[in-house]
Amino acid sequence: MTRGRHRHPLLLEALQAGEVVVEELAERFGVSASTIRRDLQRLASEKTITRTYGGAVIAHPLPETSLPEREAQARPEKAAIARAALSLLTDDDILILDGGSTVAAFGAGLAGRRHAIVTNNLPLVGVLAGAPGLALTVLGGAVRPGSMSTLGPLAEASLRRLTADKAVVSGDGFVAGRGLCEAALEQVSLKSLMMEQAAEVVVLMDSSKLGRATQGAWAPLPGRWTLVTDAGATDAQCADAESAGARVVRAAG
Repeated sequence: MTRGRHRHPLLLEALQAGEVVVEELAERFGVSASTIRRDLQRLASEKTITRTYGGAVIAHPLPETSLPEREAQARPEKAAIARAALSLLTDDDILILDGGSTVAAFGAGLAGRRHAIVTNNLPLVGVLAGAPGLALTVLGGAVRPGSMSTLGPLAEASLRRLTADKAVVSGDGFVAGRGLCEAALEQVSLKSLMMEQAAEVVVLMDSSKLGRATQGAWAPLPGRWTLVTDAGATDAQCADAESAGARVVRAAG
């Protein structure tokens, strides 16, 4: 059993991985559910967490990192994920590509293939524009400097007039039962529409983000989807994704 003053930091660490319920916390720390409720109430009074029905979440999401910072993170894993995801494509697939560094790594591998591509990922424009075999459509809208992507009503209005074979998306984190998290509602609104407009959804995400709820805006996933992650993903992480409808592909290192 963990004593109260030592338990609080561990509770916060558990909550950082996503929303959890009282009974799960009680079992983990070897205390009663009523003890956990008192702990959560104290943390809520300090505005550290927000109580939910039956559990709690972290009150303040982590600061969003910049695109250059994200590009420098997990580079070998992102490269492996990109290679594995490219193998899932069929020539002439129509693709919707999300913003973000992992999708950008995937998109850079499309040169020399045959695809129609719709994207809001601005760094990919210079890479893919004019490449033989590719037809590129860029979604207009407001530019979000933190991710160098477009979003908002103009981007969504254009996307509603298009359909695709596959939507290739990512996010700041994934939690089973909630979906993909991002920092802003505008991001998840466009991401959700991307998934709705495609016959298949492919999520590219390195294992450090699986089970993590670092931001507060959520895009639910469809009933069936594909997760492409790196070889470091644990069996438990993959099982969580499978419980949420995923077919999991672990990329070779």
